[in-house]
Amino acid sequence: MSSVNSRMRNDSGQMSFEQLKKLIHNKLVDKLDLSRLGDMEPTVLQREVRTVVEHLCDSENPLLNRSERERLVNEVLDEVFGFGPLELLLKEDDIADIMINGPKNIFVERNGRIEKSKINFNDEEHLRAVLDRIVSRVGRRVDETTPMVDARLPDGSRLNAIIPPLALDGTSLTIRKFGSNPLGLEDLIRFGAFTPEMAMLLEGAMRARLNVLISGGTGSGKTTLLNMLSSFIGNDQRIVTIEDSAELQLQQEHVLRLETRPANIEGKGEVSARDLVRNALRMRPDRIIIGECRGPETLDMLQAMNTGHEGSLTTIHSNSPRDAIARVETLIQMGGLDIPMVAVRQQFSAAVDLIIQVNRLQGGPRKVTHVTEVMNMEQQTIIMQDIFLFKQDGVNEEGKAYGHFYSTGVRPSFIGRLEEAGIRLPQNLFAERVLQ
Repeated sequence: MSSVNSRMRNDSGQMSFEQLKKLIHNKLVDKLDLSRLGDMEPTVLQREVRTVVEHLCDSENPLLNRSERERLVNEVLDEVFGFGPLELLLKEDDIADIMINGPKNIFVERNGRIEKSKINFNDEEHLRAVLDRIVSRVGRRVDETTPMVDARLPDGSRLNAIIPPLALDGTSLTIRKFGSNPLGLEDLIRFGAFTPEMAMLLEGAMRARLNVLISGGTGSGKTTLLNMLSSFIGNDQRIVTIEDSAELQLQQEHVLRLETRPANIEGKGEVSARDLVRNALRMRPDRIIIGECRGPETLDMLQAMNTGHEGSLTTIHSNSPRDAIARVETLIQMGGLDIPMVAVRQQFSAAVDLIIQVNRLQGGPRKVTHVTEVMNMEQQTIIMQDIFLFKQDGVNEEGKAYGHFYSTGVRPSFIGRLEEAGIRLPQNLFAERVLQ
């Protein structure tokens, strides 16, 4: 080890912080009794490893000040038990997205703006080691045969990764963070995502078991809104969730979470969202929630909504309520199903009661821009009516879009269903006006 020590020192005989951390990490591996680790409680194990790391810090560089020593100890522990440099970014609550373009180019979205982080990985090997640790914990793999992967972190954050040679500048990771405490109704109202009047209708729609489609672009807040809406579902109902990478954070007691599985290295063993939707119908669900419709499972979801599973929810990538219908048609066609589009539209108009459009505006604000009722079919066109809308008025000095919500004056036709469920909304809720 002395030869390694000498190679790591610079011309003045001092080691850099990263060199010292690497040396201590290597010595820690030598000192640990690996045969005992599997039998120890996690808290006891971390306490013992911390003690060893602290002793190594003192012996290798007793001149470290208190803050440097504590930082060194924490970073070594992150390498051993966590996700290395990622841990620091995951702990920052104001970061929404982490974007890694190779080991030395890390960007974050903070408060709606993208900025470069000072955090780096040592090299490509270091980054790949952290990625392997993440995906292995959820039974996924990433290598030359499967160079792209979706996974989730322990806190529910969603990760997508793609490795060389597909990613030319080194392994690329994109992490959408989800905190352990999902945003609730009051949080979203406070952030200006929608108004209390809109919230009253959304709560009533969920309690009356309307079928809801949440539409929006990437990063617009679809999953956050879905989590919030699900909070209005009673504990006496059996909910089945279906996702590619589990990220929903439902708070009910009776939730059955299902997750798709990619094919193995031989191309076998895949379990698709469509397989899970079909199986979920045999599991006596009261409601089915699909994290995102991306393929032919969209048709199965519509059929489930039409066959007694009222109050179901899903999300879809599109930019407006009308685009959402076209997107549904496209996804069903992608499955190779020979179904006339008029039949698909009839299924849609009969299944979906409400489309909630969420958009991420310039500068970062996320808004519910449309609350739209799906009415019926007239000839080959689905008739819809907007109940609440958001209108952008401009962009402020900080580069953020601003505007106002307003009620269109349309009284939804499903009010009778809400009243049958014992939900009474204020008489003037739908009066045409600007909402404060």
